[in-house]
Amino acid sequence: MTDVATEKPRRGRPPVSDEQRRLQRLDISRHAVRLFSEQGVAATSGEQIAQAAGVSERTFWRHFPQKESCVEPLLTKVVDAFCAVVRAWPREVELIDHLREAYSPLEDTASDEDIDAVLSVVRLTQSERALRAAYLMLRERAEDALAEVLGERMGRPASDINVRVRAASMSAALKVSTDEVARAAAGGVTTETLEGHREQIATALRDLSQML
Repeated sequence: MTDVATEKPRRGRPPVSDEQRRLQRLDISRHAVRLFSEQGVAATSGEQIAQAAGVSERTFWRHFPQKESCVEPLLTKVVDAFCAVVRAWPREVELIDHLREAYSPLEDTASDEDIDAVLSVVRLTQSERALRAAYLMLRERAEDALAEVLGERMGRPASDINVRVRAASMSAALKVSTDEVARAAAGGVTTETLEGHREQIATALRDLSQML
């Protein structure tokens, strides 16, 4: 008779997948933005955000080193959306035409609630310095992604000074345009607002390309 080894049951909770972690961070971010908008950053505690999101404080602080960093998952969505559309830029099409056709402040799968939340964050960064710092750090990441795309198009390394200047200029145009659409959407996001934002950033980059 052969003894059959039996596996010992795993103790504790199963490990959290990267996707589950991403979704939980995003959900916490939504609740944080709502509280920041209602009562201000200084008056909002990590404990309040954790309670609103239905997670323990331990889980909250495991996801975010400080409460201000809660805005990063939502702000990342607007940066990633722009980088994604630039990466998909067909070689036979002018960038301006491509942006007019394909660009949106968030990916097509984003909900109206997320669009509102993202633009609320952008408005908050105008008065909350800690949130502004997080926003600008994400913009630097966008510059790196843009430099890779532009470098390939220009036949130069992403570290080339001319490539970096163009990438920084594009990122700045996106930041200013996003700030403008956030202010315009303070009373609610409309199709006209988003279409105006797409046209504004396309025009800004067209004018910028003529100057560089």
